[in-house]
Amino acid sequence: MIALSLAEIAEIVGGQQHDIPDPAIRVTGPVVIDSRQVGPGSLFAAFAGEHVDGHDYAERAVAAGAAAVLATRPVGVPAIVVPDVTAALGALARTVVERLGADVVALTGSAGKTSTKDLIAQLLERKGPTIYPAGNLNNEIGLPLTALRAEESTQHLVLEMGARYVGDIRYLTGLVPPRIGLVLNVGTAHIGEFGGREKIAEAKGEMVESLPEDGAAVLNADDPLVRAMASRTKARVVLFGESDEADVRAENVRLTDDGRPAFRLHTPTGCSDVTMRLYGEHHVSNALAAAAVAHEVGLSAAEIAEALSTAGTLSRWRMEVTERADGVTIVNDAYNANPESMRAALRALVAMGRAPRARGGRTWAVLGHMAELGDEALAEHDAIGRLAVRLNVSKLVAVGGREASWLQLGAYNEGSWGEESVHVSDAQAAVDLLRSELRPGDVVLVKASRSVGLERVAAALLENTSEGEVAGR
Repeated sequence: MIALSLAEIAEIVGGQQHDIPDPAIRVTGPVVIDSRQVGPGSLFAAFAGEHVDGHDYAERAVAAGAAAVLATRPVGVPAIVVPDVTAALGALARTVVERLGADVVALTGSAGKTSTKDLIAQLLERKGPTIYPAGNLNNEIGLPLTALRAEESTQHLVLEMGARYVGDIRYLTGLVPPRIGLVLNVGTAHIGEFGGREKIAEAKGEMVESLPEDGAAVLNADDPLVRAMASRTKARVVLFGESDEADVRAENVRLTDDGRPAFRLHTPTGCSDVTMRLYGEHHVSNALAAAAVAHEVGLSAAEIAEALSTAGTLSRWRMEVTERADGVTIVNDAYNANPESMRAALRALVAMGRAPRARGGRTWAVLGHMAELGDEALAEHDAIGRLAVRLNVSKLVAVGGREASWLQLGAYNEGSWGEESVHVSDAQAAVDLLRSELRPGDVVLVKASRSVGLERVAAALLENTSEGEVAGR
C-alpha cells in the first residue's frame, strides 16, 4: 500500500484512534486479515467470523509488526475503530486508487474469470507494474485487499468482480471505479441465487454501467446476453470473439497434438499467430478477452501474441497439468466448477487423451458436485454425466453424495451401463480406485466445486511419485 499515517487512515475511514501513541506512524506494509500474514508496517483488519474473531489476534498482530489494527472495538493495542471494517476497507481502497491514478481494469463473468485475470496480468505487466488478485479475491473484502496492494509505482490494477445477487457488482465498481470493464459470459454459475440467466445478465451488466465516457466496455461478441450489454454503457464498446464482427477475434482455431489452443489473432492494429501453453479450446475466448484489454492499453498485435504464447496459469488448481514419471498425467482443475467450466474441462481432457504423449492411454473424469445451481442442479449434473459418455471419456468417477450420484446416473442413462462410470463415496475411495487401476498414458481430470475438496485426490495421486513437467505454468 502507499504509505499513509494512522491519522490519515482514520480520517479516510471515519474512525476513532485508540491507544495510538503517535498518529504520525505510517502504514507502509500490506493490509491483511490473517494475523499470520502480518509484517512490519502492516495494517491488520480484524473481522469477527462465525468461528474466529480477528479481534482476539490484535495483540499478536501488533507484536508481529503491525502498525495498528482496524477494528470495531478497542483492543488494547493501537487501533482505528470503525462501525464496519468492510466499509472502512472499501473507503481506504478507493482513496488509495484515486491518489495513485493507476489504470483500473475490472472483469466479471460466469466462467473463466480467474484464468482470464491471470492472462490480463501477464499481458499488462509488459507495459508496466501491475497488481492483480491472488486467487479469486473478488468480493467486498477481497477486492479492497487487492487494490490496497498497489504501490506508488503501480500503473495497472486488475480486479476480478464476482456476484451472487443483483447489486453486488454495482457495489464493487463503486469502491474502485474501472476505466476498462470486461464481461466474459453469462452462464449458470450461482443460478440458484439469481433465479435465471436473465437475472445473471442484469447483474453482470452493472459492470459496463459503471464505466466513464472515456472508458471501454469489452464485451463477448459470441454471447448474445453479453453483447446486448452494449446498450447499457456510455463507454466505447470493444467486441471480442470468433464472430466476424468482433474487433479482436480469432481465426483458424485449432488444438495442437497435445491439446493446446492455437489461432490467428486479429486486432484493429494487426494480426499475429498464437500457440498457447494452456490446455483446452475454452482458453481461446479467455485469450481474446485479455487481448482486447491489452490492445486498449497500447500493446501491439505482435506483443499480445508473444505474451499469450508464453503465459501460464498464476492460480493454483486451474487446469494444473502434471505428468508423472510413470507416464500418467494429472489435470488438477479442482478449485471450482460450474456447468460451463465442467463442459470445457471435459473437452480439454478428451483432446489431451488424443495427444501422442498419452500413448493410447485412457481418459478419466473424476468429478464432484457443482454447487449453487438451485432447481437446475439435477438437470445440470445429469447433463454433465451424459456429456462424458458422448465425448467418449473412458471412465467417469463421480465422487460424493446425492449430486455426484446424479452425474453417474446421467452417464448410465446415456449408455455407460456401469461399464464406463462409477459412483464412490468420498475422495479417499476415489484415490484407492485410481491407484489400483491407473496405467502409463492415462490422463486424469479432477474437478468439482471448491467445497468438495477434490484437490486432495490430485495431491494424493502425485504423492510419492517423481513428478515430471508441470505444464501451463
